[in-house]
Amino acid sequence: MSGTAISAPARRPFLSPLNARRWANFKANRRGYISLWFFTILFALTLASEFIANDRPIIASYKGEILFPALVDYPEEKFGGFLAVTNYRDPFIRDEIGAHGWMLWPPIRYSYRTVNNEIPQSAPAKPSWMYTIEERCSRYAQGVDDPDCSVGNWNWFGTDDQARDVLARVLYGVRISVLFGLILTGASAVIGVAAGAVQGYFGGWVDLIFQRFIEIWSSIPLLYLLLIVSRILPPGFWMLLAIMIVFSWVSFVGVVRAEFLRARNFEYVTAARALGVPDRTIMIRHLLPNAMVATLDLPAVHPQRLDLDADGARFSRLRPAAGLAIARRTDGSGQEQSQRAVARIDRLRCHRRRAIASHLYRRSDP
Repeated sequence: MSGTAISAPARRPFLSPLNARRWANFKANRRGYISLWFFTILFALTLASEFIANDRPIIASYKGEILFPALVDYPEEKFGGFLAVTNYRDPFIRDEIGAHGWMLWPPIRYSYRTVNNEIPQSAPAKPSWMYTIEERCSRYAQGVDDPDCSVGNWNWFGTDDQARDVLARVLYGVRISVLFGLILTGASAVIGVAAGAVQGYFGGWVDLIFQRFIEIWSSIPLLYLLLIVSRILPPGFWMLLAIMIVFSWVSFVGVVRAEFLRARNFEYVTAARALGVPDRTIMIRHLLPNAMVATLDLPAVHPQRLDLDADGARFSRLRPAAGLAIARRTDGSGQEQSQRAVARIDRLRCHRRRAIASHLYRRSDP
């Protein structure tokens, strides 16, 4: 019996070789890589907006009890008041908690709807750091000696026309906007790609029925539907998101359906069917990656967000626009520069499609 030790099986890498290659290609683009980290850090900060900008303390101690006002709604009667909602900025509540404990405030003591009644001028007000200390504390009871006239009560970006802190509203607004866009895009892509794949792969009556349904569905005026629903149901994040998802998935169907219709009669697809390969495997592993490459010319941002027509945000529309803008130069070099710009855009477009296609599309032998 051999005494050779049996080596432990190699650990499976976190990323497959294909995904590792894709990630390496993305990191090679320094602007895109730095922008990803910059956006990720900013978005992560906005996810913790309640702990950065809030009109409630993050944590407080009152009569030996640890409280979390930023996460829990405590009634005012807990602190000797009588209101249902506690205003922790009220001098009475502040002195009461200070006499029997302590409070830890966030860096910005305003929420997105908190009104600052101590701004030195009528709203909208300039950023607090643009005032002198006398001007900044002029509306407080004790002037410059008032304990509330502190850095935590500064309006770093000023206030809006209702005396609400702009920086706090930016933090909360970015969070809800990014979350709305991510959820809407992800859900719409899943539904639209699935519908387009089923249409293009099976064709025939399935495709015909789906197309008639999409034509009817697309003819419904979204704006009027939003107005009607908002009169029946209270408008909110999830209600608006649900309505947008119900209608926005249609924009993904066309190009995916066309790619599946084009590729369904390829030789390797026919051979895979003859060998009994399930339709789901053929659609996901063979046809879907190629269809996703074709969607690269779709607008990265929905055309409605840019107030453009359906083709206004396409990459292909930048080609004549860039050439026309450069050609209008008056120094005599416009025509030559426009030709070079158009050629560069064409080369970038070609390289982009080839690079991504080489990593997304894998043609497997049946």
